[in-house]
Amino acid sequence: MISMKKAKRALLGRSLKPVRIACINYARKMIKDREMSQLTAALQKCYDKHFLPVWGYPVDLYVTRKPKATDWQLVYFDDALHKNMLGRHELTHRGQPISKIFVKALGEEPVSVAASHELFEMVLDPMANLWADQNRNTQYAYEVCDAVEEDSFDVDGLPMSNFVYPSWFEPFKHPRGTKFDHKGTLKAPFSMTEGGYVIKKVNGRKVIKAFGSPAKRRRFNAEDRRGHRSEFRDPKGKHHPGRRASKRRG
Repeated sequence: MISMKKAKRALLGRSLKPVRIACINYARKMIKDREMSQLTAALQKCYDKHFLPVWGYPVDLYVTRKPKATDWQLVYFDDALHKNMLGRHELTHRGQPISKIFVKALGEEPVSVAASHELFEMVLDPMANLWADQNRNTQYAYEVCDAVEEDSFDVDGLPMSNFVYPSWFEPFKHPRGTKFDHKGTLKAPFSMTEGGYVIKKVNGRKVIKAFGSPAKRRRFNAEDRRGHRSEFRDPKGKHHPGRRASKRRG
């Protein structure tokens, strides 16, 4: 485990003050108020105990229906057609980062896995516009959960998404015993599990997805991905115009 002292060094250039993230539940028929409170508390504990020591960047999660203008947001929707769906993919209408969880689309996946996945990735790359060079021709999206997204670990009885370590984005030979993900499953940079996938940019233009297995490709292609970060990164992705854009068109 990386010490808090090392974690603070990783925060050079960033504020040590926690970023406040408003957790908003628009899927109230599927997530009750008590469940929302328990989920948010578990996410905070998971973040502080497992993610923060590795990546730094403290956050303060809280449940509300009226976020402040300066808050980032973690929002739970029924699906991508929800009436409160926001109009922009990467920012709220106030210009702050937002992550979205579409509960109905999760199927058998626990909400806590999806929520921790979106939380971790929003914190590390709020605008979904960072890329890591594997070589001069290939870049990997700075997404910290995609490569291991079907792996999880428990916090207070709730499964949370596995995530990769900084070493995963480093295209050089590492010492024996280096961890590339939190569970210690991966053995090399830019690798993935059978249940993972990665987004790559080739020759600075073409964006493609690679999958850990044919079964993962089939599961991914069957999902409704509108409004997700993976689609926002892809110029040919399935984008959802959102509530405000739809009203303007109508």
